Amino acid sequence: MNTAHLHLLLNHAPTVGTVAAVGLLLLAFVRRNESLKHVALEVLVVIAIVSVPVYITGVGAARALREQPDVSNYAVRLHQDVALWGLTLIEFAGFAAWVALWKIRRGDAGRAFLAAATVLSILALAVMGRAANLGGEIRHPEIRAGSAATPQVAEDDPQQFIAGQITQLMVTSRWAMPAGETLHFLGMSLSFGVLLAVNLRILGVMRQVPWRQVHRLLPWGMLGFGVNLITGMLFFVGQPAQYVESPPFVWKIVFLMISGGNFLYLTVFSGAWARESWDAGLADKAMAVVSLASWVAILYAGRMLPFLGNAF
Repeated sequence: MNTAHLHLLLNHAPTVGTVAAVGLLLLAFVRRNESLKHVALEVLVVIAIVSVPVYITGVGAARALREQPDVSNYAVRLHQDVALWGLTLIEFAGFAAWVALWKIRRGDAGRAFLAAATVLSILALAVMGRAANLGGEIRHPEIRAGSAATPQVAEDDPQQFIAGQITQLMVTSRWAMPAGETLHFLGMSLSFGVLLAVNLRILGVMRQVPWRQVHRLLPWGMLGFGVNLITGMLFFVGQPAQYVESPPFVWKIVFLMISGGNFLYLTVFSGAWARESWDAGLADKAMAVVSLASWVAILYAGRMLPFLGNAF
């Protein structure tokens, strides 16, 4: 199995999942059902997490397709560009949905972030629908019979595409990579530090600190997670060949998804809010251990990128 197989397995998840999330949100508004609204927001956060490996595996599949003589590089690059816009929109929609859930848990209605998540998810759905259609046209000439001819001028000019421009920036700029690395490590420290504090509190450390006070740190951790995601995707889009076939990078993405799931779990779980005096259950403690172990794995895999997998 290679990245192309994984992309075929995952590529419908963002589009279908966003359809489900938008449908649930609209239904919740119509029926004025708060529980249904919360479920829709949770689905949107999950789709934002899953969309990252979908895009990454898509880039790996695109690199394999470009070696095929009957495949248009223009079509592949255009599909990749539109998918990148879709990924950007769904990530912002997922972030807005997570903030709305956090504010709801803190006793605030979170209407502004709820509205933002709804609008962004609808925009993301439109863009991802276009990306899905372009992806189908790459290997199915019968469905593009009525479309305009492929612009030949773009075949050997990646600078006409957003991904190519990002590559040019990250490779040639004297400041882009150092600045990105600095922000990446700051975001990683912030995210790991917050999750370390919260999960240790669940495991019984710092019992004298009220849960609500520890929970207030979560947006800072989510901010660090977002900075990590943005800078990491800039690194990946800038030099995908360094990452696509790198085993440490694959494992890093897997454990980052677990970490993102940990943020969602910490936001929506109800045990700590049931009463003032709270002792975490076995499931909560297991989640905390898995989260901390995942971050250790993330740090290790990131550090091993230059040494394993023929990268850099």
